[in-house]
Amino acid sequence: MRIEMPYGSGSQACEETCVELLGTLDVAPASPLNDVESAFRDALATPIGLDRHALDGVQPGNSVAIVCSDHCRKTAVDQLLPVLLEELQTRGVNEADICFLFATGSHRAPTAAEMESIVGPSVWERFHAQAYSHDPRDKAMLVPVGTTSRGTLVEINRRAMEADHLIVTGSVVLHYFGGFGGGRKAIMPGLASIETIAHNHAMNLDPDSDRLNPAVQIGVTHGNPVAEDMAESARMVKSLCLINTVLDRNLRIAGLFVGEIEAAHAAACTFASDLYALPIEQQADIVIAASPHTGNFVQTHKALYNAYQAVKPEGRIILLAPCKEGLGGEQFSKWLALGSPSAIIAELRVRAEINGQTALSTRQKSPMALFITEMPDQDVAQLGGRKAHDLQEALNTAIRELRASGVEQPTVYAMPAAAYTVPMMPAATPA
Repeated sequence: MRIEMPYGSGSQACEETCVELLGTLDVAPASPLNDVESAFRDALATPIGLDRHALDGVQPGNSVAIVCSDHCRKTAVDQLLPVLLEELQTRGVNEADICFLFATGSHRAPTAAEMESIVGPSVWERFHAQAYSHDPRDKAMLVPVGTTSRGTLVEINRRAMEADHLIVTGSVVLHYFGGFGGGRKAIMPGLASIETIAHNHAMNLDPDSDRLNPAVQIGVTHGNPVAEDMAESARMVKSLCLINTVLDRNLRIAGLFVGEIEAAHAAACTFASDLYALPIEQQADIVIAASPHTGNFVQTHKALYNAYQAVKPEGRIILLAPCKEGLGGEQFSKWLALGSPSAIIAELRVRAEINGQTALSTRQKSPMALFITEMPDQDVAQLGGRKAHDLQEALNTAIRELRASGVEQPTVYAMPAAAYTVPMMPAATPA
């Protein structure tokens, strides 16, 4: 058996005769849209869940806020914005009345260069003075809009609330506790206060025991309290329309979904499940997973989470991820420093935070992981994992340890795009 996996801009390979390769788990092939501009104009004219043009209702002199994802996710929205701006201007909207909001949630603000990359150079040149990163801690820029049935006080970005029209953009992938990205996530947590985000994300924990809430699952929205609370929060915010993409394995637009926020998002989720969720009949002893382009471990955690779905409880994960930016921030490091999952859970019950949720998930999964990375040894140790020099060394270590426990011929899955590929056992069908 020979396996070659992407690593950064290059690759690494390994060979072994005494293992059984069960298969390569990868994003399903999908044809990118041939004519993005034409497809977008058609989608605006025949939106999902609406019986009118998606921009009907926009009047001359209206103000419009366009919500964009931050630097942590690819959306390809830069290919759509020139058409969207043209359509707005034909309806009498002045450039001075259009602003861009970057939905950071609790992430750091994107840099100017990152903002330019998100919206595209031509749009950035015209609108950079009207582009704003959401700050979830700036009380002066937050407006209370209501309380959900689960007790979440919803506070949303003031610019979003004061605009005459809100256009929400983003991209849909499966999300490990929100069910799916895109859609309502651009509003909550994207434009929410840190307290609103914390209360929502606390639902990731089981209310009765020290474990993750079993109702909170990747690819699941119905019955998932985190996802349902997000959707209820987003319904409190007026929006003109949703514009969501689904990207193929090469980050090209494979699906385009425009319309009423819940209906269009539901359609995008179905398409994303077909593309990213991969049914498997059995788990493997070893999962070799690559996340070649994620900048830090917080972003790479998705690959670890996905690989974990495909590995046996006593198996090994080999994770190839350069992580040139390190762990992903001081806050994440502070949560990791608490040590055990039980200590993290105890602190999360006092103050819920996304970095804590990611640290908890990491600490539960990393003990079975061998990391091939540019992160220093102390960072890998803080994650709770071990570092290997290269893929061959990691595979040799995993085989040796499994044989010591009685597994003579380990089974193997390869996941070359692990951050996007979601293995699903039969009982975990997305809903």
